[in-house]
Amino acid sequence: MSLIPTEPVGSLPRPAKLQAAIADYDGGKISREQLKQEQDAACRDSITRMEATGAPIVSDGEQRASSFATYPLTDTLAGTGLAANLAGDGQYFAIFTDGHHRQLPRLTGGPFRYKTFAASYVEEAMKMATKPLKQAVIAPSMLALLYPLDGEVPGYSREQFLSDLVDECEKDIRKCFAAGAKRVSIDFTEGRLACRNDPRNPWTGRGMLGQFIALNNRVLDRFSAEERKNIGIHTCPGGDCDSTHSADVDYADLLPSMFKMNAGYFLIQLASEPDKERVYKLIGEYSRENANGVPQVCFIGVINPQNPRVETPEEVAADLALAAKYIPKERLGATDDCGFSPFSIDMKPKHGSPDVARDIALQKIKSRVDGTRMASERLGI
Repeated sequence: MSLIPTEPVGSLPRPAKLQAAIADYDGGKISREQLKQEQDAACRDSITRMEATGAPIVSDGEQRASSFATYPLTDTLAGTGLAANLAGDGQYFAIFTDGHHRQLPRLTGGPFRYKTFAASYVEEAMKMATKPLKQAVIAPSMLALLYPLDGEVPGYSREQFLSDLVDECEKDIRKCFAAGAKRVSIDFTEGRLACRNDPRNPWTGRGMLGQFIALNNRVLDRFSAEERKNIGIHTCPGGDCDSTHSADVDYADLLPSMFKMNAGYFLIQLASEPDKERVYKLIGEYSRENANGVPQVCFIGVINPQNPRVETPEEVAADLALAAKYIPKERLGATDDCGFSPFSIDMKPKHGSPDVARDIALQKIKSRVDGTRMASERLGI
């Protein structure tokens, strides 16, 4: 019997020692090698403990990435070393419900090139893992916001930038596979936010969602049908410091467009939705086969990283059984709503210390794995 597939989104909370080391490195108090030693230890612990949950596919918990969104723009080890053609005063890509925000750099000149490829994380993780690895990468639609929304970068047109961006995003994914990743998922947290009709949202009225979908497809369409089976899209309403940026946006405004992306699978935040069954129906209605005949597999969120209560396997199995009423069983998967800690220093107020939050995250992952196995048996998959 083949089981319902299950995989993580990406990050785990970083241990307190690693968070302190990142701060010390940024402050010039320790060397790169000293920081790398702490990151190696955190990655090894992440992989070993995730494998111990019985998970069929694991990750390094993004212990080396400064941010899920901006890792390509900085050096490999910490959130420092912006390229000379980037300034720090770019777009706010998210304003969260608790009032804090996250900001992108601003492109000041061309050409645009990555400083760090996610494959560098895969290469190190492959030395530690005994199970298949997945790697998350950032969507081109997010990095497109580096270019000023109004105006031009002198001597570097928007279209030339987008062409360079697509090239770099393709390289990012291909390098991950070449380094040994089994799966690569593209973080598309800005998708739901693009639908938000709010004066605080700088994208309102600009038709950004359609532009995002088209740009992401420019990258996806460079891969074969067989390759796209292992390339996913992750969507969520944000999950930073136990706060979200677009949970109030109706999924009905996003899903019909999102499923136009030619990805092989989708990782969809759902455990924290107030009306999950309604969204399961929407997924069943709008997910499809790609033009090449490859069905879009829908991994529903069954774990809420923002709630410290550990879901039971029975609860996970019940969510999957309900979803299977609307999503064909052969196209159903299970995941976490979001990564558990998307930024290098991201305290979890509701979870206590970073180390406690880390323990809770791994307990939740085990519940996801056990609950998915339970649902597979009940559904005869």
